[in-house]
Amino acid sequence: MKHFEVNFDGLVGPTHNYAGLSFGNVASLNNAKSSSSPRDAAKQGLQKMKALADMGLQQGVLAPQERPDIYALRRLGFCGTDGEVLQQAAQQAPAIFQAVCSASSMWTANAATVSPSADTANGKVHFTPANLTNKFHRSLEPQTTGRILTAIFNNERYFQHHGHLPDNEHFGDEGAANHTRLCSQYGHAGVEVFVYGRHAFDSSKPAPSKYPARQTLEASQAIARLHGLSDDNTVYVQQNPDVIDQGVFHNDVIAVGNQNVLFYHQQAFAETSAKLQEIQQKFGDDRLHFIEVKTSEVSVEDAVNTYLFNTQLVTLDNGDMAIIAPTECQENDAVAAYLADLVSRDTPIRQVHYFDVKQSMRNGGGPACLRLRVALNDEELAAVNPHSLMNDALFDRLNQWVDKHYRDRLSVDDLRDPQLLDESRSALDELTQIMRLGSVYPFQR
Repeated sequence: MKHFEVNFDGLVGPTHNYAGLSFGNVASLNNAKSSSSPRDAAKQGLQKMKALADMGLQQGVLAPQERPDIYALRRLGFCGTDGEVLQQAAQQAPAIFQAVCSASSMWTANAATVSPSADTANGKVHFTPANLTNKFHRSLEPQTTGRILTAIFNNERYFQHHGHLPDNEHFGDEGAANHTRLCSQYGHAGVEVFVYGRHAFDSSKPAPSKYPARQTLEASQAIARLHGLSDDNTVYVQQNPDVIDQGVFHNDVIAVGNQNVLFYHQQAFAETSAKLQEIQQKFGDDRLHFIEVKTSEVSVEDAVNTYLFNTQLVTLDNGDMAIIAPTECQENDAVAAYLADLVSRDTPIRQVHYFDVKQSMRNGGGPACLRLRVALNDEELAAVNPHSLMNDALFDRLNQWVDKHYRDRLSVDDLRDPQLLDESRSALDELTQIMRLGSVYPFQR
């Protein structure tokens, strides 16, 4: 039986924009209200997906959310035609209006937490959509996310889907951005590492003071229970509160893992030594590579600005690992020098590939934000909706679809245009036919 890690990237939506909504996300705030290019953003994402597929990796696509979210505005008391709802909200509550236009669903590392069948008690792949309660604009995502995941992984023999956790910050859950899995091979039982920012029910424990800790210990524990994980293959690690206050809003901004490698910054975790020892003990006798980047090598500021750790760490067909990095890493002298040295060391990481994902970077997310990792064996992969898996035909079809429906330039003021809403719905309706998803969007139901 063969085993794979499939990266499901979020397809950028037709209303991609920079609203600067995410307090604690430095890149997002720095580019607030700049004009965006939905067409460029979608094509940059598709180019990265196709390039990874051409490298021999299994690559999938996740559909975007519908935005603006008219249904959320109606729940908040705005009424009339869709055009009137848009105008009322934009004029009377511009902050709320910008929130319901968020492009954040493109970052599918926040879509869900996934546990592969080798780790779970019932031998199925488990999915739990993230509730994303810390940010109103992201808390609108989980129901549609759940429908999209169910449409792609639609076989009860192999896949089990859970509802998102209660919509309360005590169970704040940010999905795979705060979760990684270490294993000798993708199909072997591994150690699932949940990284949290605070204890929801114990305010005496350390917590950041400037920026919010979005993931709670209690949420991570609940997901482990839902997925049927055991204490023997689960480790809970607290993120360093000080590094959250430096703009590291998710663990995947300061650490990334793949198979037997954990690549992390010196300041990433609290109680680092003890937690690494626990991971090693549960991992077993196979060799683990803990690659620590010292502050003297790369500062936290440079790591955040370039998203050095928000890179994808992937295993190629020859067994070597490669870092999929944004070009911002190449343009920073300290980070570029570090990566050039890293590939010459005695570690599994042998290559670095740079990609232009600036439309995503400017909105606060790098290559790792754009993908949800799903470890599957060949039988499970065969049960996945095939129209969601990247190949030459789908790449060409989606590029044609983008050219047909996406605007080249979009300002924040354009989001109140009812014609844009109609354009977006027409695009998404066609996308569900291309990907054979069924009626996953509220306007289709």
